[in-house]
Amino acid sequence: MAQLFFRMTEALAPTVELPCGVVDLEADEYAIDPVAFALFVDALVRQYLSSNHTIFKELLAGYLPAAVVMVERSGRTIAALTGPIERSAVAISLDVDAFEPEAGQRELIRLVTVASRAMPAA
Repeated sequence: MAQLFFRMTEALAPTVELPCGVVDLEADEYAIDPVAFALFVDALVRQYLSSNHTIFKELLAGYLPAAVVMVERSGRTIAALTGPIERSAVAISLDVDAFEPEAGQRELIRLVTVASRAMPAA
């Protein structure tokens, strides 16, 4: 599982143009810079919440809950889950005009809660 999560993290890094804070140490071990990873995940959450693009959001929804749990377990928070969100000018769909960041925050928090229950604590 760790390798899959790392590969997904690497693949998402260009989306927010930030370092992900995760380094492959080989043999299915990874070093995580908690500050860089928290900034990376916060930026992804902000992109997720600011978009109305259904496919983009579904792809991120598969990754973000576990990532947010990891950030929270490092003692950090994701500011985008509680603060105001502006509409994206990048990840948009011209076919859909739905923009409900508050509903997105609530749904993502629900998904994080589910993921947290499924992820063993250290």
